Amino acid sequence: MNAPAQYDAPRRGFLARNKWLILRRASQFGFLALFLAGPVIGVWIVKGTLASSLTLGVLPLTDPYMLLQSLFAGNIPAATALIGAAIVLAAYAVIGGRVYCSWVCPINIVTDASHWLSTRLDIPKGWQPKRSLRYWVLGMTLATSAATGVIVWELVNPITLLHRGLLYGVGFAWAAVLAVFLFDLFVSRRGWCGHICPVGAFYGLIGHFALLRMNAPARADCDDCMDCYAVCPEPHVITPALKGAKGGAGSVILSSDCSNCGRCIDVCDRIVFKFSTRFAQTADEASLPQRKAA
Repeated sequence: MNAPAQYDAPRRGFLARNKWLILRRASQFGFLALFLAGPVIGVWIVKGTLASSLTLGVLPLTDPYMLLQSLFAGNIPAATALIGAAIVLAAYAVIGGRVYCSWVCPINIVTDASHWLSTRLDIPKGWQPKRSLRYWVLGMTLATSAATGVIVWELVNPITLLHRGLLYGVGFAWAAVLAVFLFDLFVSRRGWCGHICPVGAFYGLIGHFALLRMNAPARADCDDCMDCYAVCPEPHVITPALKGAKGGAGSVILSSDCSNCGRCIDVCDRIVFKFSTRFAQTADEASLPQRKAA
């Protein structure tokens, strides 16, 4: 890798350093609003939940993970469920499966809040299980569904329970959401989404060959400030793209663990990262002073 460019990058303002975070929150709350508009104010744009829904009475969308559990449980899905799952699979196969985790899933708001608080209070990192654990949990949910004939994960899925809690108030649903918050706060920092949740594991598998990717084309300008590592929910995905020039690794982040959240773009004052495709140019771009001069 070339030596970092010698210049002082001005620290950008709040909006510039949080643009993608703000857009993500708008997306997450927007999806919640669509689902809650019907039961709360009687405007039925979307009927159902993130597991299975019908938009404007026409477009069926089905969580393929929920459908897979249903198949393992011995159920025969309706044609609309199959169509809905196919649409969702196609979409996330293009934009990246774990985009669901960072742009759609409401539990991400809970775990991000827990991470923010743990950082502010300087709570120790705690137990960090292997990331492979989420794949074991994924396999166990399918095996249990097959053994019991029940879609097991939907009984305890915090995403589904959060929807119920918003509609019906205090109860077990909010207890489950609080448990996720406290788990990430005191037991395992970013543990739920990064190490436990089978939904994230499943969508990561879907997006393994996705077209949309994060890219570090200006990695030669990196000054090792580590801001991107501090905000990334899956920081291990950054190193190959950011530090891999000497080993011949390209600048595109190809790991399916990446959720395309855009936080690395937000916090990098040297503009090292950007959204691109998996086929983007991987050679280092010229340093920022050279680009600015051009």
